[in-house]
Amino acid sequence: MLTLERIYQAAHTLKDVIRKTELIRSPGIVPGCELYLKAENLQLTGSFKVRGAYFKISTLSEAERRAGVVACSAGNHAQGVALSAQRAGLKSTIFIPSVAPLSKIESTEQLGADIRIIDGCYDDAFAAASAYQKESGGTFIHPFDDIDVIAGQGTLGLEILEQAPELDAIIVPIGGGGLISGIAFAVKRLNPGCKVYGACAAGAEAMRLSRLERERVSLQGVSTFADGIAVKCPGELTYKLCCEFVDEIVSVSDDEIATAILTLMEQQKLVSEGAGAAAVAAAMFRKLPIEGKRVCAIVSGGNIDVNILSRVISRGLLATGRMAQLKIEMLDKPGQLQEISSIIAGIGANVTKVLHNPGGENMDINGCYLHISMETRNKQQHLAIKAAITAAGYRIVED
Repeated sequence: MLTLERIYQAAHTLKDVIRKTELIRSPGIVPGCELYLKAENLQLTGSFKVRGAYFKISTLSEAERRAGVVACSAGNHAQGVALSAQRAGLKSTIFIPSVAPLSKIESTEQLGADIRIIDGCYDDAFAAASAYQKESGGTFIHPFDDIDVIAGQGTLGLEILEQAPELDAIIVPIGGGGLISGIAFAVKRLNPGCKVYGACAAGAEAMRLSRLERERVSLQGVSTFADGIAVKCPGELTYKLCCEFVDEIVSVSDDEIATAILTLMEQQKLVSEGAGAAAVAAAMFRKLPIEGKRVCAIVSGGNIDVNILSRVISRGLLATGRMAQLKIEMLDKPGQLQEISSIIAGIGANVTKVLHNPGGENMDINGCYLHISMETRNKQQHLAIKAAITAAGYRIVED
């Protein structure tokens, strides 16, 4: 069983291994709320996962150490296991789903792990890893459904309460539930009045739906770029702990997560991956009753692929109305582009791209389409531009 003593033991084991990450006050992100960010994206290997992996491996017997360890992960747990095994002098074999970012795969390989790439998501990698574990005799290091892994993640709860003992709530990203289970157990034992909330991706709501159905739910599939929380089915242990100790679980869309990533970069100069920004997204988009409260949102990881990051930034700009696109129907005659450009400039936006296409068969023979991309301040400015262009006699076909 999970105990507070076990979590303190994990904290003692980890004290000379991990970083005690900073708790950053971030007043501008969520107006009306005193928000703090627990920057686990700055942890060793770029996420909290090393806490649970290292503590679990530290408990292995000599015979288990000789047989090596097996794991499956979308990347962060993989790096945690690989680093922990490397430091302990153990062989590690890690199964990674093909949807994992290349940067996470390469980082795991550099830490000396034997990598096996499996088509599909986390659950497909889990099935392959389980089969290999039975064949090889190695010890399986579960990414979330293990008491020692949960205890290691629970050390994060101890740190947060030490850094900010007067918190009203903690928001935690949730996939399989290992992180929130450890944190919620520790926090509720030490400060029962502090709320613990979970934030899952809308395309991977296994734990939220399981709580609603009062039994573990297995999804047919998951759909989110937040690969670290893209889990089809929560663990048995974590499900029970979440039901007992977690106050509420909400979901956030990929657009909301992308907006949170962009905000963290702009306002706090913190790079977060999708899973890492889920808790911040839940706070930003008022999914939880945190008005006037002292709240900590955990930025659980920062291992985002650079190629994905550029797409996420674009999505975040579109979601917040800071990048906008217009498709305008007009006659192909001199002066019209100049007039539309003047309207946009007069409202204070900046045109970044223009594309001119001939009209279709149902248009006037001299008709054309003008595609415009713009930098705008917000959605209100975008709406003002549309209204002004329409008032000038042009027809906007689509944004």
